[in-house]
Amino acid sequence: MWAFGFMGHSEMRIWYRVRDLDTARAFYTGKLGFTATDADGWVELERGDMRIALTEGEPVPEGPVASVDVENVKAEADRLRTEQVEIGTVVELHNEVRIVDVYDPDGNRLQLVEELRAD
Repeated sequence: MWAFGFMGHSEMRIWYRVRDLDTARAFYTGKLGFTATDADGWVELERGDMRIALTEGEPVPEGPVASVDVENVKAEADRLRTEQVEIGTVVELHNEVRIVDVYDPDGNRLQLVEELRAD
């Protein structure tokens, strides 16, 4: 996994290696609500401000973790569990944020994040 930003651009893209691009694309678009754009040998995914790129290769489970903002972490975790997605335990930190780990079919970890406090 890699995280890359580009000079002059504020956007950053998290790269995940996956065994099969079609399977991974279906997971991220169908279960997590990303939109996908196919590129030459890789897939770019976008949801809100989060950008993820997928490329074929042997997954590396340790490394950068994409954070995806959601309205309700508990509801999303419950929904994904019913779809047999591997989900961690929902954790609330200091009454400010609620997070849960989500694993794609290749074991890459993402976090769903819900802000509890309005600034």
